[in-house]
Amino acid sequence: MQLTVYYSQEDQYLRDLVDQEARKERKSRSAAILSILEEHFEQEKRIGEILVDLGRVTAQRVEQALALQQKKNDSRLLGEILVGERCVDRGAVDRALAIQSRFQEN
Repeated sequence: MQLTVYYSQEDQYLRDLVDQEARKERKSRSAAILSILEEHFEQEKRIGEILVDLGRVTAQRVEQALALQQKKNDSRLLGEILVGERCVDRGAVDRALAIQSRFQEN
């Protein structure tokens, strides 16, 4: 995937901040920008919403899994239910959990 970002001289401070973040995290500028975007869009979301954003499951399937969890008083986590119902694979749940855990306070 290729992404082109155009900016004006007025935006130079943002480029400098991105470059500073990239050096701190030992990432490329592109990786730093994607991390910033991921944080912006995903930081307040729950696991099901992240899986939907990743395109790994539909919102309807998440709702069905949540209903199943509530109806049967199921103590399994949503990701476990989605994997058990073969709605999503374990790798997708792991990826979503990794994204989610980056933004949780310790």
